[in-house]
This record gives sequence, structure tokens and C-alpha cells, in this order.
Amino acid sequence: MFETRSVPADPDPTVYPLDHLALRGCRTAPALVLKDHTLSHEALNARVGLLAGWLKSQVPQAGARIATWLPKTELSCLMPLAAVRAGLVHVPINPLLKRAQVAHIMGDSGAALLIGNKGRIDTLEHGDAACAVFEEPEVWAQAEALNTNLPPSDAAPDSLAAILYTSGSTGRPKGVMLSQANLWLGAVSVAHYLKIQPHDRVLAVLPLAFDYGQNQLLSTWYAGGAAVPLDYLTARDVVKAVARHGITTIAAVPPLWLQLTELDWPVETAGQLKRLTNSGGALTPLLVRALRTKFPQADLYPMYGLTEAFRSTYLDPALVDEHPTSIGSAIPFAEILVVNDAGQPAAPDEEGELVHTGPLVAQGYWQDAERTAERFRPAPSFAMLGGMAVWSGDRVRRDAQGLLHFVGRRDAMIKTSGNRVSPQEVEEAAIATGLVAEAVALGLPDPQLGAAIHLVVRASTDANVAREALIPALARALPNFMVPRHVHWREAMPVSPNGKLDRAALAVELSAGDAKS
Repeated sequence: MFETRSVPADPDPTVYPLDHLALRGCRTAPALVLKDHTLSHEALNARVGLLAGWLKSQVPQAGARIATWLPKTELSCLMPLAAVRAGLVHVPINPLLKRAQVAHIMGDSGAALLIGNKGRIDTLEHGDAACAVFEEPEVWAQAEALNTNLPPSDAAPDSLAAILYTSGSTGRPKGVMLSQANLWLGAVSVAHYLKIQPHDRVLAVLPLAFDYGQNQLLSTWYAGGAAVPLDYLTARDVVKAVARHGITTIAAVPPLWLQLTELDWPVETAGQLKRLTNSGGALTPLLVRALRTKFPQADLYPMYGLTEAFRSTYLDPALVDEHPTSIGSAIPFAEILVVNDAGQPAAPDEEGELVHTGPLVAQGYWQDAERTAERFRPAPSFAMLGGMAVWSGDRVRRDAQGLLHFVGRRDAMIKTSGNRVSPQEVEEAAIATGLVAEAVALGLPDPQLGAAIHLVVRASTDANVAREALIPALARALPNFMVPRHVHWREAMPVSPNGKLDRAALAVELSAGDAKS
């Protein structure tokens, strides 16, 4: 059976083709709220059919890949459903990516068609996209002229629906293959444990090329609610959108949550929010307290996931105040195991690798058998669900109450002076001093220590005071081998295309500086 102990009732596990999500809501209720118009659920289904008809006229080969490189426009929001209805596979490209990354994704996926906007398309060079390239207005004009509206599809649950490319923090972006069942059950699962209702309005601020970013749309439509896509320039744009559209739900990553807690919110605007969901990094106790203070009426859902299996865990909002650092327990349709270094179930509070089994596990990496074999391996013999599992590489522990706690990535652990140090533990200690708002700990080669701990931080108070006080405060809180040897101060921290703190960029920057010195 699925591990669903943390929810009141089992959700429906029946899988339908992904484009059937357009049929879920009340016909006249809003489904997609755009800048200049709103689509009802009935109109959403019609526009999906119209776009699918055009796609099939352009790319008749079943299973061909089609790519979008767009902000959160009507077409980029509908494409996950329209591609499936046309028998195609969607490859969404993060609009923040640059030409070289896009060229890699286009070549690796073998996309037969690319839809973008003029500014992005003009950056491409000859050979970057060996296929037909369209701007969005041209697509809609041709689709409306063609006026072919495809009916709902009958795609098989295990058929490929999308390829999501990871941000490439550990190398070139790799494409994660997601089936109809992966995406459908992900929508069911999230809608269920977040308790999304038809009257809810979900502000979609995460990139749609990000697994949970796309799920903002899919889970909302499954529940019959309305999605409000937003490309924001500043955190204040989010506050304005919440007020303008009556938003009840926001999903964000920790850097954005931190910015939102630092703003003054009108009381009535903050009071509209019913649920806050976090992904893309752990919440610190200080940030949890800030969110609970700023939005006391809203349920806070910390979550953990990875693209290869979508979400794995969430923490019940009722447990957040008492267990602010926990990543919770399994979401519906997931079985989450903690496997120790001997390959056995880890005992309570024993560290082990998080292993995810069940129908949310992706189909592997696109045209990359070697990396697929590394990450996707048979489930341990003691797993209830069996089958193929994602071996995450993340180190966690399960406490006596059954709640999971993130320790760190196996390949990110800093080995210094013969000790294994979790970057997250150093970062949490730095933020707990109250002197810094954001922190990233990295290990750089050192001839005496093996690796020296470098801490990159942004001050939360007077920078001069923080510079003087941080190391003494850390020395009081941490054992000597965990105290950073070097602290690098920044007025702003770099973020990746998915909105997370960009560890890879900082590692490259510090390594280059270290080499020069």
C-alpha cells in the first residue's frame, strides 16, 4: 500500500492522461488568470484543444519533443496539456537560461520545434536549434486560422509526457523523463495534502520548467481552482499580486520567502493567504518563525523533493512550530526509506540515504543510461512497493516520531581535518546568530586540512558589527573543526535559474579566487 499515514484519507490513485486536467473544474469557474484575460475551465480545455491541433499539424510524429522557451504566458501554461493531447513530449526551458544552455537542451532532446519570444530567439546562433522556430503570437494566429480542436487524448499512463532538464549544478543539464502517471499522480498528491479547493487562487511564482513550478498549475487544475502565473522582478511584485488577485496560496523557495518576510505587508493582504509551501531548500528555524509571525493565519508546508521523483515528503503544518527543521514524512503515493551504509533500514536517529519508491519515480534520464543506472536502482528488498527506486544521495535521519530530518548531500559533505561536516549545519548556525540573513558553506581544497570551510554570507544587521561578531559567535556554537576558516561577505547572494542560492556559482568564484591567490 502507499505510505499515506499523514493524510486523513487516501486520494484516488486512478491515472488519466494529463490533458484531462483541463476537464476537472466547474465549466464557468476561473482556471487561468493572465495579465489581460482570464480563462474559465471550459475555455482552458478549448484553448488546449486548439493549441494541440496546431501542434499536431506541425509535428505529426507521435512522441516527438517540442520545446518552449518563454515566460509565464498563456502558451507556456497550456503546453504541458496541449503537447500530451497532440501525442508529443513537452520540453520546457527555463526562460532565465542563456543561449549555450538552451543549445545543449535543444540538441540533447532532439526537439522538433521551439516556441519562444523574439528577444530570446534572437540570441540563438546558427545550429543552436536545428528545427522550426516560432514566436508565440505567430503560433496563436496560425492555430486560430487552422481552427482544429483536438478532443481529450487516450494516452497510456506510462507514456512519456515531459522531459524536465535540471539546472545543471553538477554538470550539464540532464533531462528527467516524466510519464503521464508521474505528473497526474503528482497533481493528485499535492492537491490532496495541501487541501486545495475550487475557490482557491494559487500564485505561480516558481519557474514552469521546475518540477514543483509546473505542479503549481497541475495540482490547482486537478482541484478545480485558479492558477495565477507571475513573472516577478521584485518581492514587492508578489505582495501586489496577492492583493490584486485574492491569492490564497503561494509556493516559493527560501531566498524569496526571506525577501517576503522583510517587507511590510498590508494586514488585509497578508490575511488573505491560507497556505505557504516551501521547496528548493530547507527552512531555518528563524525563517519559520518569521513566516509564522508575518502570516499567523496561514498553514506552512515545508517540503522536500527532487526532480527524479517530484515530491518525497512534506511536514504537516500542525507540527511546524515544534519541529521547524523537519522535512516531514511521505507524501501520498510515495514510500520513503532511510537506508544505512550497510544497506539495511536505518534505526531511529541513525543517518542513512533517502530512497524513494512508488509511482512518482521518474523513468530515468533522457538518452543517458550511465547516469540513469547510478541514480535509478531497484528498491531494497524490505521496501513495500518495490520496483525501481530513486537513490537520492541525500543523507537524512528519521526520529522516534517518524519525522525525517535532512542532514546533507553525500557529495556535498565537507571533509575537514578528518571530520565530515554538513554544510547545512554550518549555515544554520550562522543564521541562528541573527547576524546574517543568508549563508552558504563550501569546502575548498586546503593542504593542511584536506578541505577548509568557506562561508559566504549576507548580513542581516549592521555589516561592520556582523563582521566583528560572526566568527566569535560561531566559535561559541560549533566545535572548532566546524568553524569556518574564511568568511566572504556579499551585499546580495547569487541565485540559480530556479531561484535557489547558487552554490555552484559561488564554488566556481571562490575556487578561481583561491587559484589566483
